[in-house]
Amino acid sequence: MYLHLGHKSMIQTDDIIGIFDLDTASVSVHTRNYLKKAQEAGVVFEAGPELPKSFVVTDTPTGQKVYLSALGSLTLEARSKQFGL
Repeated sequence: MYLHLGHKSMIQTDDIIGIFDLDTASVSVHTRNYLKKAQEAGVVFEAGPELPKSFVVTDTPTGQKVYLSALGSLTLEARSKQFGL
């Protein structure tokens, strides 16, 4: 199954490691460092031009990817529960 992240972005639900609120998760220096390293590695993708509210970490055969979404983490979580995540 797929999870719609907003705009025209979709990811496979089987690949999701976690869905995080950008405001609360980025309070931690560890999360900020992780996102900075992911950005430097070129594995951060924006799911639309809007200001991001959440991020989704996935693990695919080609490695981890981070998707920034304008949808809130609770909205994405509710959508993912439709698929039994």
